Amino acid sequence: MGFRLLKGCKMLLLAGGAMLMLTACNSSGTSDKVQLEFFQNKAEAKESFDKLVKKFNSEQSEIEVTQVNPPDAETVLKTRLVKNDVPDIMALGATDTFSVLSQSHIFMEQTDQEMINLINPSYLEMVTDTSGMDELTGIPYATNANGIMYNKTLFKEMGLEVPKTWDELLKTAGKIKDAGKIPFYLTYKDDWQTNLAFNALAPNLEGIDFYLERRANETTFQERYREVAEKQLAILDYGHSDNFGKTYADGNRAFANGDAYMYIQGTWAIPEIRKANPDIEIGFFPFPTSNNPEEINLVNGIDTLLTVSEDTEYKEESVEFIKFLLREDNIKQYITEQNLFAAVEGVIQEDPSVAGVIPYIEEGRVTDFADHYIPAAVQLNSIVQEFLQNRDIDAYLAKLDKEWDKVANRR
Repeated sequence: MGFRLLKGCKMLLLAGGAMLMLTACNSSGTSDKVQLEFFQNKAEAKESFDKLVKKFNSEQSEIEVTQVNPPDAETVLKTRLVKNDVPDIMALGATDTFSVLSQSHIFMEQTDQEMINLINPSYLEMVTDTSGMDELTGIPYATNANGIMYNKTLFKEMGLEVPKTWDELLKTAGKIKDAGKIPFYLTYKDDWQTNLAFNALAPNLEGIDFYLERRANETTFQERYREVAEKQLAILDYGHSDNFGKTYADGNRAFANGDAYMYIQGTWAIPEIRKANPDIEIGFFPFPTSNNPEEINLVNGIDTLLTVSEDTEYKEESVEFIKFLLREDNIKQYITEQNLFAAVEGVIQEDPSVAGVIPYIEEGRVTDFADHYIPAAVQLNSIVQEFLQNRDIDAYLAKLDKEWDKVANRR
C-alpha cells in the first residue's frame, strides 16, 4: 500500500484512490499548526539555528518550523527546485546562485516589508546589486568580512603597527621577512583560498560597479584588472616555502601556533584558529589595497540572507519566522556564536578580535565580495590559482574575459 503525505499534514492518499483526512500529524499533536520548512546552507550554523528554531516553536503555538541542512546544500536545493519541491524559507549566501534563482522568480518579493527598515542600507543595496533586480528578494541577516588577521603578540614583540596603506603593508611584510619570519601564511593548495586577496583588491580598486558594467558588456577584465593582478602577485613574495602545498586547515593550525605574523583570511576562520589555540591574541584589519586610507573599504558581504518561496501557501507565517530571527536578542545570539556581523543596524559584534573593523561597518565603509558577482561556471578559484602559479597576467585577464563571455552567452 503506497501513500503520500501532503504539505501541512492535510491528507493521506492511499492506493486505489481512497482518501482519509488526518486528524494528527504526529504524536505531539501539532495537526493544527502550520508546518514550515527552513532550509539553510551552512553546516557550521546548524546548531545555532537549531536553538533559534526551538525557541521560536516554544514561544507561540500556531507555527512549527523544522530546519533542513543537508550536505552540499546548494546542489540539493537546485535539485529540489527542478522537482518543484521548494522549501518555505531558505537561508543562502548573496552569491550568483541567489541571483539566478531570484531572476527565475523562485523567491517572494519583500521590498515592502516593514522589517527591511531594520537593515543597514548598504546590505540591502548588495542584495539588489547581486540579484540584478530592483525588487528585494531576500532579507540580509548576517555578514562576514575578508581582510588580514594578525598575531597581536608577535606584532608587539617586533614593534610593528597595523599597516594602513599598500606601501605600509609591503614594508611591514618586508621587515618580518628580513627577520627570518613568515609575513603571510598562504594556503593556496585549496583553490578558494587563492581568491581571498582578489576579493579584497578587486572591489576596492575597481568597485562593484565594474561587475554591473561587465554584465552590460561595457568593460573587460583586460581593460581594468591589471593593478589587481599585479598586487595579487606581489603578495606571493611574502609567503613561505610551500605556498601551494598548504590547505586552509593547515593555515589555521599554523597561524594559531604563531608560525606567521599575518593571515589573509575571513572572519569565519577565527573559531577554527581558537580551537587550536584558545589563548591566541588575534587582530583583524581591512586589506590596505591602495595608498589612500580614505579609499579603503572593508570587504564585508552577506553571509546569510533570508528568502521566502514565491509558491508557499504560508507566506505570512514564513515572514513571521524571519521577523523572529531579526529580533535583536536572536540575531545577537547568532552572530556571537558564529563570529559574524549583524545586518540589523545597532547590533554589534563584541568579539575583541574584530574591534578594528567595527568602525568601518558603523560608518558604511564597506564593499561586497567580488566573487559574489562572478558566475560559478566561470570557475574563478581555479583560474586565480593557475595565474598565481604561472604569473602570466595577460593570459589570466584574457581567460577571465573568455570564461565570463562563455557563461553570459549561455544565459
